Amino acid sequence: MITRRIERDNSRSAAPWRWPVGWLLAAVWAAAFPLVSEVGTHRVWGGCAAVGYTSAAVAARVLPRPRAVRVPVAVALAGAVVLPLLLLVLTGQAQSEVDVVERSGRLLYERGTPYLDAPRRVEEYTPYLPGMALLGIPRALLGEHGWVARYFGDARVWCAAVFLACLVASRGVVRRPGGGAQVRGGDERFGTATAALIASPVVALPLCVSGVDLPLAGLCVLAVAFAVRGRPVAAGLVLAAACSLKWTAWPAIPVVVALLGQVRGARPALRCAGTAVAGTALLILPGALLSPGPMAEQVLAFPTGRGELATPAASPLPGRLLAEQGAMGWAAAVTLLVCGAIGVGVSLALRPPRDAVGAADRLALGLTTAFLLAPAGRFGYLALPVLLVVWARSVDTVAPPVGEGGTGGVGAGAGGTGRASARTARIGGTQGPSAGRVGAGGTRRVPVGRVGAGRRS
Repeated sequence: MITRRIERDNSRSAAPWRWPVGWLLAAVWAAAFPLVSEVGTHRVWGGCAAVGYTSAAVAARVLPRPRAVRVPVAVALAGAVVLPLLLLVLTGQAQSEVDVVERSGRLLYERGTPYLDAPRRVEEYTPYLPGMALLGIPRALLGEHGWVARYFGDARVWCAAVFLACLVASRGVVRRPGGGAQVRGGDERFGTATAALIASPVVALPLCVSGVDLPLAGLCVLAVAFAVRGRPVAAGLVLAAACSLKWTAWPAIPVVVALLGQVRGARPALRCAGTAVAGTALLILPGALLSPGPMAEQVLAFPTGRGELATPAASPLPGRLLAEQGAMGWAAAVTLLVCGAIGVGVSLALRPPRDAVGAADRLALGLTTAFLLAPAGRFGYLALPVLLVVWARSVDTVAPPVGEGGTGGVGAGAGGTGRASARTARIGGTQGPSAGRVGAGGTRRVPVGRVGAGRRS
């Protein structure tokens, strides 16, 4: 008892330092942008975020718990997301991707295709699939006159809205139905973890200056959540939406299908795959039929470094360095990329993921391999795998006990059991290790894996 009390006291004394140190590291990272970056939007974000993160670190140190967590997170959100986003949107500052999405939305609204027939400049290329243009339609409808139109017409706002909606929905999918103090506590922990993730530089920077990868990330995590809960059609529809934005979402289909096949069986996995493929084709096919040549040039050739114009995605990643060596180097990069994809596919076949953490980790591994070995890429793309890994662990931490309320939490495996199947659950009264034993309070305790086993949500 004394040892446990000492360990608990030590953990409490060490825990308050984690948040201040984390916010200070984020402040140092943000403060570097005004000093070394030549991109105007990055400099604006860095100045605002550095002040927000520093203020959050001070608040995390001086405020008593639990306000030492919640208040600094709110301060960091204000300094790293709300203020710079408002400033950049209302002053019309954005990375080129935002202009591309808004132009493609206008083209889709006016002509039915988001691709120009003969682009002459890099800025006129649309390296995204047709679904991304939907996020640019508000600009075509609202225009740019007045601050309301400038704000609500900005593609970044809608990219952030889709991303946030998917994160909130993912918690709603995996949470235990019913209610109670435990669920409310889980919701609070998930809310704090999600707010901290959004306020972190991994999400805050792209959200404010570009945002085009965030909808894809949000849809991927929502698809994993649906798969964990055994809802193959919903997972397939969400995957179709993600795959209609960028082709970098396509690796999510085999990962989610492998997860469903492991926890639900072959039939739900096939339903998910069929829904995802059919939905993606339905969303992409109209653009492909209207502009087959421009779409192939701008979506496939241009991002891989084989287009008529050089792509600006030229970070010194391994694949890019190989591609710069000529045709043989480009072929070597593509070969390595294909080998990496085959390796991840073999791992899915031999050891399919069993829960949200495993699926997110496998998808993050596949995307990281693709981003590193692609003939063209940017360091910023690596934020997507990081986001997937962090989200999965935040949801897994606050998930309900396995076996309660249907299929259980994110760790649920086949038949409603999961990581906690070896543990026991209490249904009233005191804990006990034996199934069917009646405690002093007249209650019955059964193993976790048996409660609600086999049910579907």
